[in-house]
Amino acid sequence: MTADDVLAAVAASVAALRQGADGDWTAPAGDLAWTCWETAEHLADDLFYYAAHLGSEGYPGYLPFESAPRYPGSEPNTIRSDPAAGPEGLFAGLAAMAALLAAMVRVSPPTVRAEHTYGPADPEAAAAMGVLETVVHTYDVARGLGVSWTPDRAVCARVLKRLMPEVERTGDAWADLLWACGRIALPGRPRREDWRWDNTPRRAEDAVRAPRP
Repeated sequence: MTADDVLAAVAASVAALRQGADGDWTAPAGDLAWTCWETAEHLADDLFYYAAHLGSEGYPGYLPFESAPRYPGSEPNTIRSDPAAGPEGLFAGLAAMAALLAAMVRVSPPTVRAEHTYGPADPEAAAAMGVLETVVHTYDVARGLGVSWTPDRAVCARVLKRLMPEVERTGDAWADLLWACGRIALPGRPRREDWRWDNTPRRAEDAVRAPRP
Protein backbone atom coordinates (compact mmCIF):
# COMPACT_ATOMS: atom_id res chain seq x y z
CA MET A 1 0.00 0.00 0.00
CA THR A 2 1.36 3.40 -0.99
CA ALA A 3 0.79 7.14 -0.76
CA ASP A 4 -0.63 7.05 -4.28
CA ASP A 5 -3.27 4.55 -3.12
CA VAL A 6 -4.42 7.03 -0.45
CA LEU A 7 -4.67 9.89 -2.94
CA ALA A 8 -6.49 7.77 -5.51
CA ALA A 9 -8.98 6.39 -2.97
CA VAL A 10 -9.89 9.82 -1.63
CA ALA A 11 -10.14 11.34 -5.12
CA ALA A 12 -12.55 8.56 -6.13
CA SER A 13 -14.49 9.04 -2.89
CA VAL A 14 -14.91 12.77 -3.48
CA ALA A 15 -16.00 12.18 -7.08
CA ALA A 16 -18.67 9.75 -5.90
CA LEU A 17 -19.92 11.87 -3.01
CA ARG A 18 -20.07 14.97 -5.17
CA GLN A 19 -22.99 13.27 -6.92
CA GLY A 20 -24.89 13.72 -3.66
CA ALA A 21 -23.66 17.21 -2.84
CA ASP A 22 -27.24 18.51 -2.88
CA GLY A 23 -28.52 15.63 -0.76
CA ASP A 24 -29.39 15.54 2.92
CA TRP A 25 -26.09 15.49 4.78
CA THR A 26 -27.95 15.25 8.10
CA ALA A 27 -29.28 11.81 7.11
CA PRO A 28 -27.74 8.77 8.83
CA ALA A 29 -24.72 7.36 7.00
CA GLY A 30 -25.93 3.87 6.19
CA ASP A 31 -26.38 1.89 9.39
CA LEU A 32 -24.19 4.21 11.45
CA ALA A 33 -25.51 6.44 14.20
CA TRP A 34 -23.55 9.33 12.67
CA THR A 35 -24.87 11.66 9.99
CA CYS A 36 -23.34 11.73 6.53
CA TRP A 37 -21.59 15.00 7.43
CA GLU A 38 -20.18 13.65 10.70
CA THR A 39 -18.98 10.50 8.98
CA ALA A 40 -17.10 12.48 6.33
CA GLU A 41 -15.56 14.58 9.10
CA HIS A 42 -14.60 11.40 10.93
CA LEU A 43 -12.85 10.17 7.78
CA ALA A 44 -10.89 13.42 7.50
CA ASP A 45 -10.02 13.10 11.18
CA ASP A 46 -8.73 9.56 10.67
CA LEU A 47 -6.50 10.63 7.78
CA PHE A 48 -5.15 13.50 9.87
CA TYR A 49 -4.36 11.32 12.87
CA TYR A 50 -2.68 8.61 10.82
CA ALA A 51 -0.43 11.27 9.30
CA ALA A 52 0.27 12.98 12.62
CA HIS A 53 1.23 9.75 14.36
CA LEU A 54 3.75 8.91 11.66
CA GLY A 55 5.45 12.17 12.58
CA SER A 56 5.36 11.65 16.34
CA GLU A 57 7.01 8.27 16.82
CA GLY A 58 7.83 7.70 20.46
CA TYR A 59 4.99 9.76 21.93
CA PRO A 60 3.31 7.60 24.60
CA GLY A 61 -0.25 7.11 23.40
CA TYR A 62 -2.50 9.11 21.14
CA LEU A 63 -1.56 12.71 20.45
CA PRO A 64 -3.43 15.10 22.76
CA PHE A 65 -5.23 17.16 20.14
CA GLU A 66 -8.46 18.68 21.39
CA SER A 67 -11.60 17.24 19.83
CA ALA A 68 -15.29 17.92 20.21
CA PRO A 69 -18.57 16.41 19.00
CA ARG A 70 -20.65 18.34 16.52
CA TYR A 71 -23.84 17.28 18.32
CA PRO A 72 -24.37 16.10 21.91
CA GLY A 73 -23.40 12.45 22.09
CA SER A 74 -21.85 12.33 18.63
CA GLU A 75 -18.32 11.38 17.65
CA PRO A 76 -15.68 13.89 18.79
CA ASN A 77 -13.36 14.96 15.97
CA THR A 78 -10.38 17.28 15.81
CA ILE A 79 -10.91 17.96 12.11
CA ARG A 80 -14.30 19.54 11.49
CA SER A 81 -15.55 21.40 8.44
CA ASP A 82 -17.51 24.65 8.68
CA PRO A 83 -21.04 23.81 7.42
CA ALA A 84 -21.22 27.29 5.90
CA ALA A 85 -18.66 26.15 3.31
CA GLY A 86 -21.02 23.39 2.20
CA PRO A 87 -20.05 19.99 0.83
CA GLU A 88 -17.35 21.47 -1.39
CA GLY A 89 -15.55 22.70 1.71
CA LEU A 90 -15.88 19.24 3.21
CA PHE A 91 -14.46 17.67 0.04
CA ALA A 92 -11.53 20.10 0.05
CA GLY A 93 -10.77 19.11 3.63
CA LEU A 94 -10.81 15.42 2.74
CA ALA A 95 -8.43 16.02 -0.16
CA ALA A 96 -6.13 18.05 2.09
CA MET A 97 -5.99 15.35 4.77
CA ALA A 98 -5.31 12.73 2.10
CA ALA A 99 -2.43 14.83 0.80
CA LEU A 100 -1.08 15.17 4.35
CA LEU A 101 -1.19 11.42 4.96
CA ALA A 102 0.32 10.68 1.55
CA ALA A 103 3.18 13.09 2.23
CA MET A 104 3.93 11.49 5.60
CA VAL A 105 3.80 8.00 4.12
CA ARG A 106 6.32 9.07 1.47
CA VAL A 107 8.83 10.69 3.83
CA SER A 108 8.62 8.27 6.76
CA PRO A 109 11.28 5.53 6.89
CA PRO A 110 9.89 1.97 6.93
CA THR A 111 11.19 1.58 10.48
CA VAL A 112 8.77 4.22 11.82
CA ARG A 113 5.98 2.89 14.03
CA ALA A 114 2.90 5.06 14.60
CA GLU A 115 0.59 4.65 17.58
CA HIS A 116 -2.66 2.79 16.94
CA THR A 117 -5.08 0.68 18.96
CA TYR A 118 -4.60 -2.22 16.53
CA GLY A 119 -0.84 -2.23 16.92
CA PRO A 120 2.04 0.05 15.87
CA ALA A 121 1.66 1.03 12.22
CA ASP A 122 4.50 1.36 9.75
CA PRO A 123 4.02 3.77 6.80
CA GLU A 124 2.53 1.03 4.62
CA ALA A 125 0.00 0.14 7.31
CA ALA A 126 -0.87 3.82 7.73
CA ALA A 127 -1.57 4.04 4.00
CA ALA A 128 -3.66 0.86 4.14
CA MET A 129 -5.64 2.19 7.12
CA GLY A 130 -6.31 5.42 5.26
CA VAL A 131 -7.59 3.53 2.23
CA LEU A 132 -9.73 1.19 4.33
CA GLU A 133 -11.34 4.08 6.21
CA THR A 134 -11.92 5.92 2.95
CA VAL A 135 -13.59 3.17 0.96
CA VAL A 136 -15.71 1.84 3.84
CA HIS A 137 -16.90 5.20 5.16
CA THR A 138 -17.60 6.37 1.62
CA TYR A 139 -19.86 3.33 1.38
CA ASP A 140 -21.66 4.52 4.53
CA VAL A 141 -22.07 8.10 3.32
CA ALA A 142 -23.04 7.06 -0.20
CA ARG A 143 -25.84 4.93 1.21
CA GLY A 144 -27.10 7.88 3.24
CA LEU A 145 -27.02 10.20 0.23
CA GLY A 146 -28.40 7.63 -2.20
CA VAL A 147 -25.43 7.65 -4.60
CA SER A 148 -23.46 4.77 -6.07
CA TRP A 149 -19.99 3.82 -4.88
CA THR A 150 -17.70 0.99 -5.91
CA PRO A 151 -13.97 1.33 -5.24
CA ASP A 152 -11.13 -0.33 -7.11
CA ARG A 153 -11.39 -4.02 -6.19
CA ALA A 154 -7.67 -4.57 -6.70
CA VAL A 155 -6.97 -1.94 -4.04
CA CYS A 156 -9.49 -3.61 -1.72
CA ALA A 157 -7.64 -6.90 -2.19
CA ARG A 158 -4.35 -5.27 -1.22
CA VAL A 159 -5.93 -3.65 1.86
CA LEU A 160 -7.16 -7.06 2.99
CA LYS A 161 -3.78 -8.64 2.34
CA ARG A 162 -2.04 -5.96 4.42
CA LEU A 163 -4.48 -5.52 7.32
CA MET A 164 -6.80 -8.56 7.38
CA PRO A 165 -4.99 -11.49 5.78
CA GLU A 166 -7.05 -13.99 7.76
CA VAL A 167 -10.32 -13.02 6.02
CA GLU A 168 -11.66 -15.81 3.81
CA ARG A 169 -11.65 -14.61 0.23
CA THR A 170 -14.30 -14.88 -2.47
CA GLY A 171 -14.07 -13.63 -6.02
CA ASP A 172 -15.09 -10.10 -4.98
CA ALA A 173 -12.54 -8.27 -2.83
CA TRP A 174 -14.92 -5.32 -2.30
CA ALA A 175 -17.60 -7.59 -0.85
CA ASP A 176 -14.94 -9.31 1.24
CA LEU A 177 -13.80 -5.98 2.68
CA LEU A 178 -17.37 -4.87 3.44
CA TRP A 179 -17.97 -8.17 5.23
CA ALA A 180 -14.66 -7.89 7.09
CA CYS A 181 -15.66 -4.43 8.33
CA GLY A 182 -19.10 -5.50 9.51
CA ARG A 183 -21.13 -3.86 6.75
CA ILE A 184 -22.74 -6.82 5.01
CA ALA A 185 -23.41 -10.55 5.31
CA LEU A 186 -22.11 -13.02 2.76
CA PRO A 187 -23.51 -16.44 1.85
CA GLY A 188 -22.85 -18.72 4.78
CA ARG A 189 -21.28 -15.90 6.76
CA PRO A 190 -23.48 -13.66 8.92
CA ARG A 191 -22.68 -10.02 9.30
CA ARG A 192 -19.84 -9.36 11.73
CA GLU A 193 -20.66 -7.51 14.93
CA ASP A 194 -17.07 -7.16 16.12
CA TRP A 195 -14.07 -6.68 13.88
CA ARG A 196 -10.60 -5.20 13.79
CA TRP A 197 -7.48 -5.25 11.67
CA ASP A 198 -3.85 -6.09 12.44
CA ASN A 199 -1.04 -3.62 11.68
CA THR A 200 1.72 -6.23 11.99
CA PRO A 201 4.17 -5.79 9.08
CA ARG A 202 3.76 -8.56 6.51
CA ARG A 203 7.24 -8.43 5.02
CA ALA A 204 9.69 -10.51 7.02
CA GLU A 205 12.38 -7.82 7.14
CA ASP A 206 9.91 -5.26 8.55
CA ALA A 207 8.35 -7.70 11.00
CA VAL A 208 11.76 -8.24 12.59
CA ARG A 209 12.05 -4.53 13.30
CA ALA A 210 8.49 -4.09 14.56
CA PRO A 211 8.00 -3.79 18.32
CA ARG A 212 5.30 -5.85 19.95
CA PRO A 213 1.90 -4.06 20.30
